[in-house]
Amino acid sequence: MSTSGNPDRLPTAAIAEALLISAIWGFNFVVIKVGVAGVPPFMLAALRFVFCVFPAIIWIRKPAASWGALAAYGLFLGVVEFGFLFTAIKLGAPAGLSSLVLQSQAFFTALIAAAFLKERIRLNNVLGMVVAGAGLAVIAMAEASSAGGAARMSPPLFMMVIAAALGWAAANVIARTMPGTSGLGLMVWSSLFSPLPLAMLSLFFEGPERIAGALRNMSWLSVGALAYLVVLSTLVGYGLWNRLIMRHGAGRIAPFSLLVPIFGVASAALLLGESITALDAVAAVLILAGLSIHAFGSGMARRR
Repeated sequence: MSTSGNPDRLPTAAIAEALLISAIWGFNFVVIKVGVAGVPPFMLAALRFVFCVFPAIIWIRKPAASWGALAAYGLFLGVVEFGFLFTAIKLGAPAGLSSLVLQSQAFFTALIAAAFLKERIRLNNVLGMVVAGAGLAVIAMAEASSAGGAARMSPPLFMMVIAAALGWAAANVIARTMPGTSGLGLMVWSSLFSPLPLAMLSLFFEGPERIAGALRNMSWLSVGALAYLVVLSTLVGYGLWNRLIMRHGAGRIAPFSLLVPIFGVASAALLLGESITALDAVAAVLILAGLSIHAFGSGMARRR
């Protein structure tokens, strides 16, 4: 059906692409779980960003951004976010629940942007943070009650995923200082600054013998997981996402990211056998409701 008569309606193709990206990024957490089972987490993250750079850097032009901004983005996204996330999942954080907790980055982004870029925090942002914060509190309390699936997100692992969300939020704010920058170009060129720190962390925490053994005995399953992380999750995912935002606007496309944890929780339950308890469901509803208020609240208020 044609959408040309309604300029506010997204074309069917754009909706399909946004749904595909959300599914790719949601399933990404299952892939991480598979990847870190065969390769130490810091080394897996380092390899991910090595192959995000090469060979793509040959044909992707450097974005119009300073080297300092690219370095900061690469360090916060590559080292902080994925270093903490991969390690937390390796140590036992559930893939599905991690995909949900990581979405707290939306609120951290708003807070950091308000502090450093003087962006305004509206009432719907505050309300969304409160509602989603209640959901995160449910996850934290579930550990004390030893309630099934949520109990596997122990306080140290929970804080590691929160630290990963903070790293993603900081990278988002840095990206906001580079208007007009290609998302794919930003990913490729900022990835120059991620592998070396991650490799150094791998040598320190994982040790040369463990790294050498993992690389020497890498299975096709591990190779496939790495390929998914590089090609689908990073290059295709960010490339399509940036193109959609440029064509249709961030406000119309960004809310599709709310579907990522739904795909993440569902795929983890289906493929990894992760249980979904009543407390998991309550936490998911609260966090997604908070994200929805955060994303849509101001627009709904203006239409009244």
